[in-house]
Amino acid sequence: MASTPMTRGRYAPPAPRGQLTATSADGSRLHVEIHGTEKLGAPAVVLSHGWTCSTAFWAPVVRDLAADHKVIVYDQRGHGRTPAVGPRGYTTTALADDLVAVLGAALEPGERAVLAGHSMGGMTIMASAERPEFRERAAAVLLCSTGCANLSAESLVIPLRSPGGRRLAHQVVLGSRAPLGPVTALAKRILKYATMGPAATPEQVEACARIVHACPAGVRSRWGKVLAGLELTGGAARLDVPTAVLAGTADRLTPIVQSRRLASVLPDFLGLTELPGAGHMTPIEEPDAVIGRIRELVRDHLQDNGTTTDVAKEQTA
Repeated sequence: MASTPMTRGRYAPPAPRGQLTATSADGSRLHVEIHGTEKLGAPAVVLSHGWTCSTAFWAPVVRDLAADHKVIVYDQRGHGRTPAVGPRGYTTTALADDLVAVLGAALEPGERAVLAGHSMGGMTIMASAERPEFRERAAAVLLCSTGCANLSAESLVIPLRSPGGRRLAHQVVLGSRAPLGPVTALAKRILKYATMGPAATPEQVEACARIVHACPAGVRSRWGKVLAGLELTGGAARLDVPTAVLAGTADRLTPIVQSRRLASVLPDFLGLTELPGAGHMTPIEEPDAVIGRIRELVRDHLQDNGTTTDVAKEQTA
């Protein structure tokens, strides 16, 4: 039986005020949720989750931001309530197609948003960097616990000395179709080691395990193979909207070196927030830090009605 998200507490997904379906370029239908205030002109935030996760992953972030923001979350293809697709439908181009479709379906005409992407969600944003539809909508970006290239060789889940050995070992793990099975005590220990920092609480580990174990093995494998061969350095270099980066220093999946590399190539870089001891699952391990950084981006780059500060100045000049 598939795992279900938490039902109580900060990590339980809140009920959306609205749901819709976005249709991607290849006809894939994406589950989208709208949370938060219906107040006219409330700033919009779009959250894109990572590999093996779902909208439920953003629960603590959505709970906070919904008080005074319009918050949009969606399930990546094959995750959560978005159906899986054929084998050819798992590419970084598809990730960009899907994000563009969500922005078009969930935002009002002319409305802009702050976008935050975790792990594969951050890669989605980098893959979208040159899309006109993305550039028209994105006021600022937060990249959480992500990277743009060479993940297999630099990941530290399997701590081999040789980069070549790590690459091969991680390629096997990323592409595995082995079922994860039920959420047991052993499964949670393995998940915590691979994806979370030593200070992660039992509640946080439980929340992550329920989400990750719900991802179908075939979907996990197909996206894992995409991650194993990832090359989005060019996308990061062309992401010319104001962009902040946040990462945990104990991240084994996308080690901090990945975030520091992003800092060197992003054209409008706003700074790297390093969270001591945090692992890969920063929106669950350190939700207050993620929320705080998103709120700063909204404050600095969005005004009422979703208009960026620069655009507003141009209109009144």
